Amino acid sequence: MHLGVLTGGGDVPGLNPAIKAITNEASARGWRVTGFRRGWAGPLNYNPTDPEGLTEWLMPLTPDTVRGIDRTGGTILHTSRTKPSKARPADLPAFLQGVLKPGEDGTVDCTPHILSVIEALGIDVLIAIGGDDTLSYAARLHGEGARTMCLPKTMDNDVYGTDYCIGFSTCVTRSVELINRLRTPVGSHERFLVVEMFGRNCGQSALMAGYLADVDRTLIAEVPFDLEKVARLLTEDRARSTSNYAIVVVSEGASVAGGTVLERGEADAYGHRKLGGIGQVVGDAVKQLTGVNIMVQNLAYLLRAGAPDAVDLMVPKNFGTMAVRLIEEGRTGLMMAIKDGRYTTQPADISTKGERRVDVAAMYDAEAYRPRIASLDGMPMYLK
Repeated sequence: MHLGVLTGGGDVPGLNPAIKAITNEASARGWRVTGFRRGWAGPLNYNPTDPEGLTEWLMPLTPDTVRGIDRTGGTILHTSRTKPSKARPADLPAFLQGVLKPGEDGTVDCTPHILSVIEALGIDVLIAIGGDDTLSYAARLHGEGARTMCLPKTMDNDVYGTDYCIGFSTCVTRSVELINRLRTPVGSHERFLVVEMFGRNCGQSALMAGYLADVDRTLIAEVPFDLEKVARLLTEDRARSTSNYAIVVVSEGASVAGGTVLERGEADAYGHRKLGGIGQVVGDAVKQLTGVNIMVQNLAYLLRAGAPDAVDLMVPKNFGTMAVRLIEEGRTGLMMAIKDGRYTTQPADISTKGERRVDVAAMYDAEAYRPRIASLDGMPMYLK
């Protein structure tokens, strides 16, 4: 058996433990594992007739190769946001230029080439680790006849069909630590602190960070907010604080009521432009409305950086182990998942069937801009 592995989209702590588990489990069965470098850019740019591509776009994975990788964050395979089904002609490798023709939207569907690469390399099953964009393409390949398996990954914890995605625990753990560290300067200067976090469409990371760090207010992507109300509430919070400061956490995808989400730059292959800046908007408005100085801190890539925590060692290891064991049983076309605290599987295309968002009624006070868990009885350990 020959397995392929790739990691796509943003990096998170926990990818390397998944790669290691897949490699070790496969090796124990006498199977071979090949990693594609740079996500879907690997098979897209690999030319089966060019021997140099063997090192540029492929990485043989063995127990020796992966021995210590679980101790670090990121991915040894590297990653990208490449979408082979909608590639821009200018982004195609030279050997595909003019071979595959653009569609009506001007992009090129390179799926025939991806399938030919999988066949040329003799890969029996391709395991994709990523968010809904990466996994949705893996599901398409399975429908085209190339057997695939999916492992969900995203700090936003927003892949539909699973309660947990690789990277979420480390994101929350690190955000709580950093927020509590920031209490020292903001308290010393008696200011307002605005902390901006990842969360394009789903505010769960910000919600959990605000909940566990016990900040004063939390603004999530699902609920537009009123700036004057935020300023008033923070002023009341600051007055009640013995150190005369207040903190608000903001999802990068949050928006002012009646406004739009702040985006910038060119859209990536999946149509996403970069987010960021809502924290500064909130901070500037609060300062103008209250006259109190502010501190704005965008945690950004600090939440992606460094080694995984215990949960993001355990879940990726178990997901990778589970995927290989299922392949041994002859089962493919599945996404590893956790539902109600238990490991399970879902169809590979489950991520395309819906959206995972914060259940506002069950987890958030939209009037007070605070986490509010309506009921804990019967809820899984990781609130969903």
